Amino acid sequence: MVMIIATRMALITATPMTDSDAILTLTQWFSPSFPIGAFSYSHGLETAIAEGHVTDAKTAEAWITGILQHGAGPNDVILLAAAYAAEADELAELDALARALAPAKERLLETVQQGSAFARAVRDVWGHAVPDMALPLAVGASAAAHDLPLALTAETYLHSFGTSLTSAAVRAVPLGQTEGQVIVRNLKPVVQATATSGLSRSVDDLGSASFAADISAMRHETQYSRMFRS
Repeated sequence: MVMIIATRMALITATPMTDSDAILTLTQWFSPSFPIGAFSYSHGLETAIAEGHVTDAKTAEAWITGILQHGAGPNDVILLAAAYAAEADELAELDALARALAPAKERLLETVQQGSAFARAVRDVWGHAVPDMALPLAVGASAAAHDLPLALTAETYLHSFGTSLTSAAVRAVPLGQTEGQVIVRNLKPVVQATATSGLSRSVDDLGSASFAADISAMRHETQYSRMFRS
């Protein structure tokens, strides 16, 4: 049975989405093969490694956990949820806010370039009119256009974020592949708790306290030798 899904941006004709459809769509979006270039960003982690703050699996897990709990993690969930519920004419204002929250030039590049690539892929593959904007907003607006479950989208987004940072640590510390998978496994309750908490908050609650990660992102801009773009 075909139903008309009224989204904030357009009227989209689609068949009802099952749980399996939603999971497979989100798996595609957050697969390493989805063309947003997530592998090329470290969110400042490369500097933390170069300066000796992250030296092994234990310190890498603690660093990534801190970002998910107190840094970009909660803010991204709040922004994602705001875009999911937003009217089309509200997205530009949310994007300006998301850009203003970036604590470093390369962190702004990270979210804007990945977000634009994400939106472009969604437009080209599914035909949804998602504008270029910061990554969590592009994901939130796309999830609304697809009628995907918000909570599942937020959890999958954070899981992908944590996995991407873990992949950077595996390459740069370096860590073994098994150590990396242990970190990803251990991040699951952090991802779930951060998503649940973030979805209960609003844009008035935006704010972070991951000062070491923010400073590392700033210092990365002048780091002599680099593998990553942030």
